[in-house]
Amino acid sequence: MAERQLTGKIARAAIGRLELPPVPPGLIDGLRALGPDLSSLVSDVLDEMGVARTVPASVLRPIYPEAMIVGRALTLRNIAQSDSPYKGASARLSRLAEIEAHNLAEPGDVLVIEGLHDVSNMGGVSAMIGKRQGEIGAVVDGGVRDVAECRAMGYPIWSRSVSPFTGKWRIQTVAINQTVAIAGVQVVPGDIVVADETGVCFVPIDIASAVLDRARDVHAAEARRHADIRAGVSVPD
Repeated sequence: MAERQLTGKIARAAIGRLELPPVPPGLIDGLRALGPDLSSLVSDVLDEMGVARTVPASVLRPIYPEAMIVGRALTLRNIAQSDSPYKGASARLSRLAEIEAHNLAEPGDVLVIEGLHDVSNMGGVSAMIGKRQGEIGAVVDGGVRDVAECRAMGYPIWSRSVSPFTGKWRIQTVAINQTVAIAGVQVVPGDIVVADETGVCFVPIDIASAVLDRARDVHAAEARRHADIRAGVSVPD
């Protein structure tokens, strides 16, 4: 596993992986093709497999309801700074280093942040950089800000809270592309993120193809039920 250190005016943060595992061909498009309410479908399949990797939208809320993403997890972990916000602001010294994660992003990646609640772990400028780098959105177990700006640029975010408090003087980034905990769910760099207005699922990359196969079967069975309901088939039948 490649490692390096971030230095300079930002916090020192260990990078666990410089490259994420490849996504199986057709996986992302295959999941997206299953249509709306994808998180419900994937959550059911994960239940069948005994994999508890779902977070409801009541915990991580999308900044706009029509948002839906399927992509690979690029992870980051933040902790609280020990210094006061006033000291950091006076010195103009930011230890928030999500830009280093953006620098590693590839098209289709999703930034997944284990962060601080009620403090902004990312805002409009960060979202703009992430979008430019090809990210399709972010999932933040913590606060975010500038949500109107993020909506306007089409960068969806699922977050624990929304707050105007900047993280620059309150947060220290300590790890990038290492395993993180999102609302009690373990997320490994390279996991597949499925997020919509119902919730967020983190699919381990090593079972992602099996999840897609089973999701297709479940989706087809539900389509048959829908057709029967529309055709007037009785409830007992």
